Amino acid sequence: MVEKLRNRRRALGVPSFVLATVGILSLAGCMDPKPPSDGDIERVNLGDRTFDLELAMARDSRQKGLGERTSVPDDGGMFFVFPDARLRRFWMFDCVIPIDIAFVDPIGYVTAVHTMPFEEPRGETESLLDYEARLPGYPSRYPAQFAIELAPGTFQSLGISAGDRITIPPERLKTLGKAAEPD
Repeated sequence: MVEKLRNRRRALGVPSFVLATVGILSLAGCMDPKPPSDGDIERVNLGDRTFDLELAMARDSRQKGLGERTSVPDDGGMFFVFPDARLRRFWMFDCVIPIDIAFVDPIGYVTAVHTMPFEEPRGETESLLDYEARLPGYPSRYPAQFAIELAPGTFQSLGISAGDRITIPPERLKTLGKAAEPD
């Protein structure tokens, strides 16, 4: 049997070290990559474009979001990851720029898309309660486990709307959700 394999390998012209290298690389492909963590960059294809999205997986990161940032790169944004799917509502707390948001369910379907316009910052004499009360909320409409924030108008230019499916594999979404910090 061993002689048959050697003869077959010779007939194919494949040296032993090449077979060993291919075997080792195949095993390496089976290993789990580094688990995702808060602040990592997730490369995501949306429509015909690629975006490098900052992962917001920790409670504090999800609460702050893109608040206080003065711009969103054309190929960047934030990918909010929650441990479970539920009705969600975002608002523009401390956001000084308009932002697009798409809510996504656990298997990659978009549940809602909104362009959230700039809201006046909290006034010097405005109480926190009054400030929060005047901010409009943007709902997921259906249970969502993820949200993606991009520069304003991006989802419209990509033709992405509720009911569309994003191209992140469901297994990757599951891995991200499992790594998210609880609310």
